[in-house]
Amino acid sequence: MKPVAVIILNWNGAQLLRDYLPSVIEGTNADIADVIVADNGSTDQSRTVLETEFPSVKTLYFDRNLGFAGGYNKAIEATQYQYTVLLNSDVRTPAGWLEPLYRYLENNPDVGAVQPKLLHDRHDGKRMFEYAGAAGGFIDKHGYPYCRGRMFDTVEDDHGQYDGKDIDIFWATGACLMVRSNLYMQVGGLDEDFFAHMEEIDLCWRVHLSGHHIRVVTASEVFHLGGGSLPQGNPRKTYLNFRNSLFLLYKNLPERDGKRLLLVRRLYDTLAFFMALAKLHWGDARAIIKAHNDYRRSKNRYTCQPGTNLLKTFAGAQRNIVVDYYLKGKKIF
Repeated sequence: MKPVAVIILNWNGAQLLRDYLPSVIEGTNADIADVIVADNGSTDQSRTVLETEFPSVKTLYFDRNLGFAGGYNKAIEATQYQYTVLLNSDVRTPAGWLEPLYRYLENNPDVGAVQPKLLHDRHDGKRMFEYAGAAGGFIDKHGYPYCRGRMFDTVEDDHGQYDGKDIDIFWATGACLMVRSNLYMQVGGLDEDFFAHMEEIDLCWRVHLSGHHIRVVTASEVFHLGGGSLPQGNPRKTYLNFRNSLFLLYKNLPERDGKRLLLVRRLYDTLAFFMALAKLHWGDARAIIKAHNDYRRSKNRYTCQPGTNLLKTFAGAQRNIVVDYYLKGKKIF
C-alpha cells in the first residue's frame, strides 16, 4: 500500500474536476500516493465526469453533502493511509509538489502536519499569495487568523520573501494540508459541527495540544483558485466564519480565559455588524446576528476545555492584528 492518499473532496464541482484534476494526476508522484476523489453527494454531472473522463482515479461516493469536515472524516476513516493530503478541488499541483511535504513528515516525527506555499492560481503569470493560507497561518491574541503573506484583505506578491523559512505555524491551510492520518483520527478529525470554514484551524489547535508541531514547507508550492464553493462576501460564508470563530475560542481555551476573550470578540463583532450596516451589506449584518445566536444555543455541546492557553505561548499570538492593520497601518506580516 502506498503511504499517501491525496483526497479531493468534491461537491457539485464537475467543471472544477475537469479544470484541476488533470494537474493533480500529472503532478503527483504515483509511486508514493493515490489520488482519491470523495464525492459529497453531488447532484451535478460529477459522477459521470469521474467515471468517463477519469476512470483511473479512485473514488468514494457519499449519499449526501456531509460538509467539508464530515466528508473528509468519512473519507480518511475509509482509506486508512499513513499520510493524508486534504486537497481542495480548485488546486493546481505542479510536478514535484508532494515529495517535499512527504519527506518532511518522514524526517520529523514530532511534526504532525505540514502545508506548502499557497499561491493564487492566475492566468497572467503574476505570483501572488492566496488568501486561504499563503505561507503559513497564525492567530492573534483575540483569535483572528492571519498569514505570512496575507493580513485581512491585503495579500502580498510572492518574491521569495518567505522561502527557506520552514517555521512553526499555528495552522495549516485546509486547501492543501498534509497530516499523519493516525494523528488526525487521534485528535478527533475535523469538527463536523463547524460544517465548513475555520475547521482546519480548530484541527491544528488540537494537533498542537497533542504535543506536535505544524510547519510550512516552502520547497513545495501549489496554486489555489479560491472561493470555489462559497465566494468572499457570501452571507453564508460570513455566518460560518463568525459562528465558527466563536466555537474555536470557546472549545480550545481554558474556561476562564475563553470567557474573557469572548467578551472582547463580542465587541469586535458588534463593530463588524455596524460596518456591514454602513456598507448596506444587509445579508452580512443578519449573518453576524445569526452566528452569535446560534453560538449561544449550541456552545454547551463542548464540555471539556483544555488547561493550556496557546494564545499566551505561541509565537505571533500576542499581536493585535486589528490594531496593527487598521490603526498602525501594518499591512504585511
